[in-house]
Amino acid sequence: MVLTSEQVPQTDAQILKTKHKKQRQRNRPRNKRNRLEDSNLTTPESSTTDSASAMPGNQDGGSTEKTRDQIIAEREAKKLAKQAKKQNKPSTSAPPATKIITEVEQTTITTKLTTTTTTKAQEKVNSLAPKADPATVANGKDAEPGEKSREQIKAEREAKKAAKKAGKGAGAKVEATTQQLADLKVADKAKVSLPATDPDQEKKKPVLSKAERRAVQEAQRAAKAQGQTKKSQPAGKTTTTAPPKETKRESASPTKAATSSSPSKCPASTPNGECRVKLFNHLVCAKGDSQFINDPLVHPSIASLGVQYAMRTVVGSNARCIAFLHALRQVVQDFETPAKKEFGRSLDAAVKHHVDHLHKCRPLAVSVSNAYKQFKNQLTQLPADVPETELKELLGHFIDTYIENQIGKAAQAISGFLQEKITDGDVLLTFACSSLIQFICEEAKRRQVAFKVIVVDSGPGCEGQEMLRRLHAYGIPCTYVLINAVGYVMAEATKVLLGAHALLANGYVMARTGTAQVALVANAHNVPVLVCCETHKFSERFQTDAIVYNELSDPNQLVRGDKCQLNNWSAKGKLMPLNLNYDITPPELVSAVVTEVAILPCTSVPVILRIKPDIGY
Repeated sequence: MVLTSEQVPQTDAQILKTKHKKQRQRNRPRNKRNRLEDSNLTTPESSTTDSASAMPGNQDGGSTEKTRDQIIAEREAKKLAKQAKKQNKPSTSAPPATKIITEVEQTTITTKLTTTTTTKAQEKVNSLAPKADPATVANGKDAEPGEKSREQIKAEREAKKAAKKAGKGAGAKVEATTQQLADLKVADKAKVSLPATDPDQEKKKPVLSKAERRAVQEAQRAAKAQGQTKKSQPAGKTTTTAPPKETKRESASPTKAATSSSPSKCPASTPNGECRVKLFNHLVCAKGDSQFINDPLVHPSIASLGVQYAMRTVVGSNARCIAFLHALRQVVQDFETPAKKEFGRSLDAAVKHHVDHLHKCRPLAVSVSNAYKQFKNQLTQLPADVPETELKELLGHFIDTYIENQIGKAAQAISGFLQEKITDGDVLLTFACSSLIQFICEEAKRRQVAFKVIVVDSGPGCEGQEMLRRLHAYGIPCTYVLINAVGYVMAEATKVLLGAHALLANGYVMARTGTAQVALVANAHNVPVLVCCETHKFSERFQTDAIVYNELSDPNQLVRGDKCQLNNWSAKGKLMPLNLNYDITPPELVSAVVTEVAILPCTSVPVILRIKPDIGY
């Protein structure tokens, strides 16, 4: 009875050994070499016989498996054979695929391939440039037969490196290097085929930077322009068209770069010597009134109002809004509907033209913009079957109601809220001139409250003088100081009442320049700051500084007299007085905002804007 290897009883050591072998077999990658080793480990007798029968050339009877380098060499040999067939080369140049190629044979094959590709590239260049001088183009060299160019020396070094790398089995890299060599040769031959120039310049060309090349080109253009002008002078032609363009291009490029790189500098060719600060270039400057008078398409009432806006005769948010609505009533009354046109649409177009004219005279106040929006909304709600006279009466009634509710009754409501806060012995501090603050002080005097008012003023408008005149005429005791002395009188004040041009949606207060400084000093002295503002001055705009949107007044207003240092400022090249109309007060410096709705914090502005159409304000 014959026992097989599976039936022979095994010891514990053999069982553990077979388990370890199986575990190693599972963890190893399943390539060809590992499969052969696994088969040898499992059945050594069968593996030896199979390997001996599979490789008849093996005479030693040992391990006939191929190494990794031999397998890579065989693959490279197959690739080279295919390439040789594509290039119409005899198949004998590449060894058979089944033969094992040594490293020495592989290096020889790759060097032959590099030489063949370089010679082919040279033949192509010679065929592309047949008119070149044979003395200059010979054996891939430059015009001088005994010297080699820098590119050729680099190419030879790259070929040697490629040959060394090819001996290690990098066939693909050899092809890439040969292609680079061919490109270098083509570029070199293209340079040689061009007309001969100075050899010193050709040596310096690759070394020049971009800026140096530009400088050389500019110098050549300048020389060319000078030569053309010299030629044109004896011919009797004084001016030509081409040379000024070249000189312009040369002179404009450095000056443009200089002006754009330095924002503080201004060009010397500005009119009247004015120098605009680029930070405020987007703001609207004050304009003269002469260009707004003779416009035939503008109603006379709007034309006169535009002149008053430009001359600053009518100032203040409420005063500007009332004047605009009165002028708008005149436009509506004198308007005639064109033939076959609708009254509402044609009137809307005419009013829009008049509003644009006012905006050119001076940027519209927030109160004027809100009034214009309400008027446009009223135009869209006009009935279609009503005669034109009745429609005009409806619009006139709307304008009167708007003035009464939004300005008159709102002032009374705000005054009613503040009368509870003003008591005997109070010292109220106000800034500049505000019609709403004047109405509140007069109402408190009418109630026979014993209080005083400190009027703080600032240049160049000095509007606080008008406020002082009105309060003094009504019999209210007042004190007048400039803004540079506000720190000395703030300790006496019990409340600070400020007017506002607009109240922004983020809670910031837009008012005359100097309001933010007064609120800051009051906050430092722990004096409550109350801003009195009607809801028709609320704006949906967000703004955190006075640079994004503002209005520039005439800079000549800052000149106080002949002895002022700003006198004749236009003759000085880099001086531009900045006269801003408004500043922005942050909500942290404001205690509360007094409106006709209630006394609210600054953060409640979005709520009022949302509910304003519902409450009818």
